[in-house]
Amino acid sequence: MNSPETGPRREGSLEAPTRHALDWNDADFWNHDSLARELERVFEICHGCRRCFSLCNSFPVLFDHIDQSATGELAAVPREAHWEVVDHCYLCDMCYMSKCPYVPPHEWNVDFPHLMLRAKAVRFRDEGAGLRDRLLSSTDAVGRIAGIPVISEAVNAANRSPLGRRALERTLGVHPEARLPKYHSRTFRKREARRRKPRLAPQPAGRTSGKVALFTTCYCNRNEPEILTDLVAVLEHNGIPVVLPDVERCCGMPKLELGDLAAIAKLKEQNIPALAALVASGHDILAPVPSCVLMFKRELPSMFPDDPDVRRVAERTFDPFEYLMLRHAEGKLVTDFRASLGEVAYHVPCHLRVQNIGLKTRDVLGLVPGTTLTTIERCSGHDGTYALKREYHDVSMKIARPVVQRVEAAAADHFASDCPMAGQQIGAGLGKDRMPEHPIRLLRKAYGI
Repeated sequence: MNSPETGPRREGSLEAPTRHALDWNDADFWNHDSLARELERVFEICHGCRRCFSLCNSFPVLFDHIDQSATGELAAVPREAHWEVVDHCYLCDMCYMSKCPYVPPHEWNVDFPHLMLRAKAVRFRDEGAGLRDRLLSSTDAVGRIAGIPVISEAVNAANRSPLGRRALERTLGVHPEARLPKYHSRTFRKREARRRKPRLAPQPAGRTSGKVALFTTCYCNRNEPEILTDLVAVLEHNGIPVVLPDVERCCGMPKLELGDLAAIAKLKEQNIPALAALVASGHDILAPVPSCVLMFKRELPSMFPDDPDVRRVAERTFDPFEYLMLRHAEGKLVTDFRASLGEVAYHVPCHLRVQNIGLKTRDVLGLVPGTTLTTIERCSGHDGTYALKREYHDVSMKIARPVVQRVEAAAADHFASDCPMAGQQIGAGLGKDRMPEHPIRLLRKAYGI
């Protein structure tokens, strides 16, 4: 294969990927001509490779535009079509982590997700965003309003009503069949503030300190607080005391998908000092949503590589099942399981896979006697707000179809995903009001607590 610029080059790479920092403070990052040249360079490489055709819809859109052009080459595709490719990228990172043979340190230096993020950021700076995208990405603000007791009842009723869904489609472009989360006025943080906590003595083990600060996340705090209740129960059953940060705002992932880097910087200035103080006092950080864990582990360090607090928080942030397996390796995981889980169809979210920690949820649930897992490593197609949007929902369900088929074929007693939103997407594909069970709920059931 030839490089678009320099002729013969080596094919692929067997070296571990190296992720460069997102150089968003460099003037060239925002330069339109520079961006257009880089889009064309990378799209040309993708056109010659095509390994990623089965991932998100960005690649089929790109390849279809090329194949349907007058010459069958990228040069014949109008630049306006490049933005369709950008719109279909939801920054799952799977092309970078699992498919592309030309990521750094390969000399072609292809980082497709970071290029899509750059394009989104340039467009957001130039044009802003519409009302729907601003609302869907403002999880704190929407959650605070929708969580007011009387308003939450009205919002939940409207979201269940065909009339309300038609109104949402007309005004905001939200697909009428997309599953929308329920809002709770009694959030997890409110419940936890009133709960009497047990006195537990932390027991360090390996990399873990044995005491946890729980980043509750916008979604779990306001939409599925039971996930957090289950997680705290499991942690305390394992002798791990839990506290909440005094300050918590959205992690920033919805704004990242929008390209609003300035908003992420503001959220970082609110979250990181509180989390860094907890790390300094010996706490480990856990969050129940893989995207939020990924934001603190990788995306913020990529945007702010020289911030020592960001780095310290990243080093002490864990996925819950990663944390439990680290403790198990040191003989500190409680394994007094009282109930079998039977057959479990387990979906691994993309934002968990790209953390490169292995299948820790599968490994923990696999410790439960009488439990068999069918592990499904494919995208659910939900990916933040993508599946909610009128113009993308049908595509998202097409992406989810292989996962749904695997769950159906498993005929399992439970189906689960670490990502609550992915679980809802799979449930929508299954129909008949099938509801997911979060893996932490299954683990609590196994403990019988």
